[in-house]
Amino acid sequence: MHTTGPTSRPRPTRRTLLKAAGAAAVATPALTPVASAATRVAEAADWDVVVIGAGFAGITAARELRARGKRVLVLEARDRIGGRTWTDTYGGRLIERGGTWVEPTQPYLGAELTRYSLALEEDEPISTTWLPTPSGPRQFTPEDGFGRIGTIFDRMFDGSRTYFERPFQPLHRSDLLQNLDKLTLRDRLTELALTPEEELLVNGQTAVYAGGSSTTGAFTMFAHWWALAGHTNQGWNDTMRWRIAKGTKALLQAMINEAKPTIKLSSPVASVNDTGSIAYVTTTSGTRYSAKAVVVAMPVNALSTVRFTPSLPAALTTATTQGIAVANAVKLWIHARKGAGRVYGQGAEGGSPIPMLLPFKETSEGMLYVAFSTDPRLDPTSVTQVKKAVQQLGVNLDIIGLKVHDWGRDPYARGGWAFRKPRQLTTLYPDVTFTSGRLSFASGDIANGWSGYIDGAIESGLRAARQAAGEE
Repeated sequence: MHTTGPTSRPRPTRRTLLKAAGAAAVATPALTPVASAATRVAEAADWDVVVIGAGFAGITAARELRARGKRVLVLEARDRIGGRTWTDTYGGRLIERGGTWVEPTQPYLGAELTRYSLALEEDEPISTTWLPTPSGPRQFTPEDGFGRIGTIFDRMFDGSRTYFERPFQPLHRSDLLQNLDKLTLRDRLTELALTPEEELLVNGQTAVYAGGSSTTGAFTMFAHWWALAGHTNQGWNDTMRWRIAKGTKALLQAMINEAKPTIKLSSPVASVNDTGSIAYVTTTSGTRYSAKAVVVAMPVNALSTVRFTPSLPAALTTATTQGIAVANAVKLWIHARKGAGRVYGQGAEGGSPIPMLLPFKETSEGMLYVAFSTDPRLDPTSVTQVKKAVQQLGVNLDIIGLKVHDWGRDPYARGGWAFRKPRQLTTLYPDVTFTSGRLSFASGDIANGWSGYIDGAIESGLRAARQAAGEE
């Protein structure tokens, strides 16, 4: 949920990839029918693996286990697949109420896009950029404004090629990370001794990523993303450039169509009991399933809603107690009448309760915009409050309507995007990726690479499947 680079995007190899993918794009079939959880008696109580969660981590694990000949049951608390991704429609357009952007150079996601020949769409260029200055919001050209931000980020993450030399092995240089992982984003901004003008250009981004304040998020989390993006502003910008043309659900459905696991929706899990010889998973309706192994593919923040016997390992107990995903994350889709155009707005830390606004697509009535908030004082369903918050960015929208999801209040997520806190990388990893008895854990929150992204969820699902199959 960031934009930091100019709109000139010379990436011919990427366009070649997209052209090839688009030519063979697959349509998304109707969701495979799944059994209801209304009955309290399980049809079968003997599964090789029960997967808890039908987001990207869980569905990836289920597909891999099915490919190994395993009998797999997926239990999903919601009445839909996707977890923290959620393809919907608004204003006659496909939108994503959860995870949105994809980047085909991210290795795990890129492999899936190729595997299923899924076409991508590129976001149209931004025409106008409003950024905060000491005298208030100021209009910049995208090249100038985003270029200034990128210059500051270059300074902020100077040295990342050394301490994150191998980004997919984040603790490779743990000797260098021990002190860095103590820093908050605010600590690092203070070290840079930025001018007031420079500070305002970036602290709105560092604050919203961290959950509302730069004092709560780990510097190493942002630096890790920067390293994964190639240590460049262009690479970082590209992580919010592409979308799956038919929605994130198209990729999930392709995985399901290939693997054909048994999926039970509306089946929130109440408890998991690992006896040592077999594991029992019981839903809140009282239905109990037995399995040789369990993949717990839930957001880390939501692990505390399930009773585990024996208790979760210490690292995961700490992770779910502290939280990893941003607990007050809200995503808004704003439908506005024509007039403002393809405008981007960014606020300063502590300023507008909506610190980031991006244009999406035109509709028959106007334009859709996507925005983010981590401010609990904002009522994101109030047109009056949202209009005022956007005006504080320097942008005037004639709002027709809103479509909002509060991920922090979602009982099955309890948070939005992942953003580690200081010391979580060096004290929780790699233990959060290990097995515990017959249990393996998968979530984009605990990826070695792109935590908080679909790529990270897929990575963790692949790992958990190998663990559940006894391969590692």
